[in-house]
Amino acid sequence: MNAPKKTAVVICPGRGTYNKAELGYLGRNFPDTRLLEAFDAHRTEAGQETLSELDGADRFSLAKHTRGDNASGLIFAATLGDFKSIDRAAIEIVAVTGNSMGWYSALACAGATTSEDGFNIANTMGTLMQDALIGGQLVYPFFGEDWTPDCARRDALLDMAAEIDSRANCTLLPSIHLGGMLVLAGNEAGLKAFEKAAEPIDGRFPMRLGNHAAFHTPMQAPVAEKGRALLSADLFRQPDLPLIDGRGAIWWPHATDTETLRNYTLGYQVMETYDFTRAVAVAAREFAPDLFIVTGPGTTLGGAVAQSLILADWRGMDGKETFKAMQSEAPLLIAMGMADQRTLVS
Repeated sequence: MNAPKKTAVVICPGRGTYNKAELGYLGRNFPDTRLLEAFDAHRTEAGQETLSELDGADRFSLAKHTRGDNASGLIFAATLGDFKSIDRAAIEIVAVTGNSMGWYSALACAGATTSEDGFNIANTMGTLMQDALIGGQLVYPFFGEDWTPDCARRDALLDMAAEIDSRANCTLLPSIHLGGMLVLAGNEAGLKAFEKAAEPIDGRFPMRLGNHAAFHTPMQAPVAEKGRALLSADLFRQPDLPLIDGRGAIWWPHATDTETLRNYTLGYQVMETYDFTRAVAVAAREFAPDLFIVTGPGTTLGGAVAQSLILADWRGMDGKETFKAMQSEAPLLIAMGMADQRTLVS
């Protein structure tokens, strides 16, 4: 008798996840040669280096591989390839969500776009972001090393950011709620003011994110406008799977207004705070999956997922030790970017 399927929410990573260790990820893992060729043809037609060339390079280039016009396509393809590699005979995918740029990947994984249309959206928006490169981003933690929630500290940091934003010539806004991390975005004056005011942590934080613009803030209005001009409504369709967005709202199969989905994707989602923490909490509470599967590339999003579950008090999880205990007893979080975990679901 076959074992019952495990249920899973799939989580798609965003920018900053294709790094030196991921070079060759598509060559190692992408399961559909013809689809990768279609992605390459799209980029050749746009006058861009192909994904196969970027992924097959002899060495990783921070300047080249992390640019928005290159990173977005690489990350989208790696995510979609991993999604297609999940063993559907053993795992029932009950919902899909993503972090930041991972929203574009989630659209395709959930069937709200075709694979090629999803790639067009991700590649176009990544290119527009890179061409404009408005503002920047930094990250700063409010969790301690034991991952005990400290919401008072988070609120104090948000108050600090709001005070800086109120100053003349300064812009600083919450960009992403990322588990135990705050991602802030703004102009150079706002970012520098926060870096000066915030207590340094471990010689790492506050940490600027290279080649990142002020994503998910009104500063991206020109990018959103250009995206709407280039990406038509017929790229979007009814999702096959429930899709959880950066507000925690669920887009249901057979009940989604595709024009509204396009407006969210190329409007609100670009210019307003992305609440990944809430998206994970909604995924846990609404779908109660056996597994949270984080696709590749990279392995950095797993911590934010675990921290988001802690903030949601999921199954009594209250810190790093309880998470590790639950994970060792029966894996709850699977990162496909880790070879030993990938085999558990593919």
